[in-house]
Amino acid sequence: MTSLTVKRCGWCSNDPIYINYHDQEWGRPVQDEQHLFEMLCLEGQQAGLSWITVLKKRECYREHFFQYSIADIANFSDADLEIKVQDTGLIRHIGKLKAIRDNAITWQNLKKDNVDVVAWLWDFVQQKTIINDVPDYKKAPAQTDLSILMSKQLKRKGFKFVGPTTCYAFMQAVGMINDHEDDCAFKYSET
Repeated sequence: MTSLTVKRCGWCSNDPIYINYHDQEWGRPVQDEQHLFEMLCLEGQQAGLSWITVLKKRECYREHFFQYSIADIANFSDADLEIKVQDTGLIRHIGKLKAIRDNAITWQNLKKDNVDVVAWLWDFVQQKTIINDVPDYKKAPAQTDLSILMSKQLKRKGFKFVGPTTCYAFMQAVGMINDHEDDCAFKYSET
């Protein structure tokens, strides 16, 4: 099958970056700590922007942040971030870049308190992917009671740029929620 004959969700454009993200990543359950952290932070970077904008800058984010351990990111100084904000390959919003560092600090603090952050995040869906009936992506919610709860809990712990819509997008991205359209060829992939 070629990419032209495979049925995908209606939001997926013909951009190869989007197709790869949709087919290989979106909605697949993720248990890897580094990847979960990356996706939580990238979803926060999207605030006010399109997801394709973030995806096109993802490799630059990886160079600046996500090739490093969460502990290393937590040690970035304000001066380090002021240098990073000059790179046009990133979203040049100092608050969003500081949020990545601050989220790393919060993540590390949870681990110091003996919290398995991966398990804690997956506890919001009772450790199992929620598969939704989505006949049309335009009718899927942007947030739910569950994402509102996650947002409140994350903020209470100290995370930044984690509103309910961001949390719902995060849950979709890492396979906590499977919102592939019902007729999408990737609906039940690895769930």
